[in-house]
Amino acid sequence: MMPSKLIGRLTATLTCLTLSLVAGVVRADSPVNQLSEAEQRSGWKLLFDGKTADQWRNYKKDSLSDGWKIIDGALVRDSKGAGDIVTKETFDAFELLLDYRISPEGNSGLMFHVTEDNPVPWHSGPEVQIQDNIKGHDPQLSGWLYQLYRPGKERDSDDYIDATRPAGQWNQIYLRIAPGGCEVCVNGVRYYQFDIGSDDWQRRVAESKFAKFEGFGKADSGHICLQDHGNRVSFRNIKVRHLGKDGSVPQPIDGKLGLSSELAFPNLKWDQWDPVGANGQLRPLRLIELRHAPDGSGRLFAISQNGAIWTFKNDPEVSQSHLFLDLRDKVFDWKNRGANEQGLLGLALHPEFKSNGKFYIYYTHADGQKSILSQFNVSEDDPNKADPDSEVVLMEIEQPFQNHNGGSIEFGPDNYLYIGLGDGGFRNDPLAAGQDLSKLLGSILRIDVDNQSGDSKYGIPSDNPFVSTPGARGEIYAYGVRNPWRLAFDSKTGDLWIGDVGQELWEEVDLIVKGGNYGWSVREGTNPFGNGVAGTGDPIEPVWQYDHRIGRSITGGRVYRGSRVPELAGKYLYADYVTGVVWALTYDQDKGAAVKNQQVIPESVPVLAFGEDENGEVYYLTESARGDCIYRFAN
Repeated sequence: MMPSKLIGRLTATLTCLTLSLVAGVVRADSPVNQLSEAEQRSGWKLLFDGKTADQWRNYKKDSLSDGWKIIDGALVRDSKGAGDIVTKETFDAFELLLDYRISPEGNSGLMFHVTEDNPVPWHSGPEVQIQDNIKGHDPQLSGWLYQLYRPGKERDSDDYIDATRPAGQWNQIYLRIAPGGCEVCVNGVRYYQFDIGSDDWQRRVAESKFAKFEGFGKADSGHICLQDHGNRVSFRNIKVRHLGKDGSVPQPIDGKLGLSSELAFPNLKWDQWDPVGANGQLRPLRLIELRHAPDGSGRLFAISQNGAIWTFKNDPEVSQSHLFLDLRDKVFDWKNRGANEQGLLGLALHPEFKSNGKFYIYYTHADGQKSILSQFNVSEDDPNKADPDSEVVLMEIEQPFQNHNGGSIEFGPDNYLYIGLGDGGFRNDPLAAGQDLSKLLGSILRIDVDNQSGDSKYGIPSDNPFVSTPGARGEIYAYGVRNPWRLAFDSKTGDLWIGDVGQELWEEVDLIVKGGNYGWSVREGTNPFGNGVAGTGDPIEPVWQYDHRIGRSITGGRVYRGSRVPELAGKYLYADYVTGVVWALTYDQDKGAAVKNQQVIPESVPVLAFGEDENGEVYYLTESARGDCIYRFAN
């Protein structure tokens, strides 16, 4: 008979091949002038469909001049005398996304809250500058709010942030105008925030050339305007969304399942845990992973971010847990300033755990400057205790910043260990790690813990996608991720899912395939980011994404394969930590696309992670000063 381990690896290889060839993995050549499924559900609409411009007219006119033409799906200022154009509709609080392509040395502008009681639009509407930053004739660069606001300086530089791509290439502007705060991003990079009517706003207007126009920036609503500055400029993917008075937008859902949640183990006590720390301060329990033992013992293992691992019976009536391993002296404390993404972050039990007693953890070293992947063994005397002296360090990964350390680890159906690494932290991927195959950061790794390669304590599978790529790290299985939180294999199909935390605008769900490039940091979700250079291979689009009016920090989950809650069968469960919404995503394998998104429970819950038992039941984990951290879904 073929060894089970080899069968598992062949199965995974075939799964990856199937995903690449059959399931229609979507590359990042996003459909132009179309709304995604998520955008449609959350209130976005098109202001230009690539075929007609019937939502636009010239300023103070009833129609659009012949100087504006539709060419290859773009609205183009094509000839002399085209004139400034405005939306037929007016907007008060709104968000806008648009792509622009400026000609060499060209200049244009995007104005908002334009009224038609002035000779020209810019007498009333503030203008986001659009120009060629290389050969432009204006010292105020593209994306600046003309004579009012400009971005900050580049890190360790006196140069202003410039995220634009050169003339002739497409760039994206995001504009939010709302009472709670306004914002401009260029290619996903935040340039500045402002508040219309604030003391700061009034001072800047008074110091600008607009001070003499009484109505400038005073309107509560108005038209969106695209400027004719005498140069060729093209626009496409013009999308707008009205905001509620409180800044709210529709949830991107097809309905609400209306499930409830309940403590999975209401009687469980945590062995040797005290909610009051050594300094007398209340210290909540913060669980970050829940796994079942692959040994038939019916046990679960839970890890806390501060370095403790417990094991207990998977029984709703269980009351006793065992402190399996205490690493609090070795793990950097996540309660330190800025360290909430550090600590003990990952646990994976070896597929042959029953016979070899090996397990693996990912944690932040006590110095806070590197991540450690280690192997441990169960004690020979007690299956509910680990041997603290058995540690074998497999990898040490230098971390340039405190955030974006990733840390989720899991064995795949091929019995290789997969490791999710963030880009190293800070903003805008300053080390450009996401698209650099010579760096481990910003990648999903795949290693063989049962064999060694050279001086390493682990092996690199010979079929890893970049083992023969000059200069690339052979451990990399996929790349272009920002901060995968968390990763999980579907126990039925073998698909690898992650939730990747975004920066300014987008959170995403990704289906990981061998050799896949997921775009960061030249893309955030389906949208452009910055002006860096992409690595090898076209970026793969996320299975699903949502914007920062919906949520701000995705918690990747697991596909439900249990039987207790039939409504969840086969759905990918995930959440947003900031807004506390929990969703269930339905993915159609044949279409290679998400087809439904539902809200699971009505209450808001800050979910840190999801866990799964051997029956396919999915749990969600939270932080609690009472130790009540593990919940399950119920009808």
